[in-house]
Amino acid sequence: MNTRPNWTTTPIGLDILRGALDLERTERGVLPHRLPAHARQQIPDGQLAMAESQPSGVRLAFRSRATAVELDVVATKRVYPGAPPRPDGVYELLVDGRLAGRASAPDGDTLTIDLASGTAHSRPGPVETISFTGLPDTEKGIEIWLPHDETTQLVALRTNAPVSTPQPSGRPVWLHHGSSISHGSNAATPTGTWPALAAALGGAELINLGFGGGALLDPFTARAIRDTPADLISVKIGINLVNADLMRLRAFGPAVHGFLDTIREGHPTTPLLVVSPILCPIHEHTPGPAAPDYSAMSEGRLRFIATGDPAETAAGKLTLTVIRDELARLVGRRAATDPHLHHLDGLALYGETDHAELPLPDALHPDPATHRRIGERFAGLAFGDDGPFAVKRR
Repeated sequence: MNTRPNWTTTPIGLDILRGALDLERTERGVLPHRLPAHARQQIPDGQLAMAESQPSGVRLAFRSRATAVELDVVATKRVYPGAPPRPDGVYELLVDGRLAGRASAPDGDTLTIDLASGTAHSRPGPVETISFTGLPDTEKGIEIWLPHDETTQLVALRTNAPVSTPQPSGRPVWLHHGSSISHGSNAATPTGTWPALAAALGGAELINLGFGGGALLDPFTARAIRDTPADLISVKIGINLVNADLMRLRAFGPAVHGFLDTIREGHPTTPLLVVSPILCPIHEHTPGPAAPDYSAMSEGRLRFIATGDPAETAAGKLTLTVIRDELARLVGRRAATDPHLHHLDGLALYGETDHAELPLPDALHPDPATHRRIGERFAGLAFGDDGPFAVKRR
C-alpha cells in the first residue's frame, strides 16, 4: 500500500460513484453493484450475479487539482478453457469529459468457467495499482470509468491534491436496461460501449443496467428500475429470451406488460422507450437455445450457434422476428393510453445492410466499430430533435 505523505486518500463511497446502485463492503475494499441488495438476493443464477457485478457504465467522479491519480483494485479475470484468452479490462480517465489516459490491471482474482460442464471455480489474486499521471495542474472534473466487463473491487483512491464531490451536472439521467450487447460485450473500452457512446452524444448521465445473458424480464430488475431516479428510461428486450429459450409466446406478452407496469409504478410519466432486438442472423427465424460452436473453439475461435428448430415457432417458440412483431403490437396498444411510451425497431440500429458491412464476429455480439454505429444511431433516433429523449442542449 502506498503511504507517501504527499498523497491524499479519499474514501470510496456512492458520493463519488456514478452508475452504481449499491456498494458492498468486502474484506479488501468495496464492490460496486448495478442491482440493489434486495434484487441480488433473488438472482437465480451465477451468470446474472456475475454480470451485475461487472461495472459497465460505473465511474468514479470527483473534482481536484491533482496531476496524478492512483487507484488500487482487485480485478476478476475470467478464463474459459478452450476459448481464446480474454483481454484485460480497461480503466479510462477523463478530464472534463475528454479522454486523458487508459490503463489495465494485469493480474487479480481468477474465475475459471467451463462452458461445457457449466462449472466454475475461483482463485484469489493480488491488489494492483492503476496510475494516471501528467494531468493538468488546474481545478477540473475527473472521471475514472471502470472496466465494463471485469468485476472490480475498489481498494483505495489516492491523489496528489485534495478531492471534492462534484456538483450535479444538470444533464438528464438516462437509465438503460438490456442484454450483453448493452452491457458492452466485445466493446474494447468502457466508454466504447454503445450506451456510453449514446449518452455522451446525447448529453445524458448514464446508468447502464445491461446484463450479459440477463435481460430476461425479471421482476426484481423491473423493481430496481422503478425505484431508481431517472429522467429517461429505455429497455431493450428480446435476444436473451430467445438464446436462453426461456419462454413461449403465450408468456412473453404478459411478461412484457408486467415489466412495463412495474416501471410505470415509479415513473408514470417518464419517457420510456422499448427497443426491439438488433439483427442477429442465427436467431432471426431459429429459436434457441444458443450454444458455443465447439468446432470453432477447437480452432481457437469463439462462435455461437442456434440449436432450435424453426418449425417450433408454430408451437410458440420465440425468434427475433416473432419478438419484434409482438413488441411493436404491444407497445402500440399501450401507447394509446400512455403518451410517454415509445417504440424503436432494433433493425434501425443494426440491420441487414450493417451486417453485410460489419458482421457479428461471434455471430451474437457486435465488435467495437458496430458498438459505435449503434451508439450513434441510438443518439440520433432517441436524443435527436424528433426523438422521445429530445432534451434542450445545455
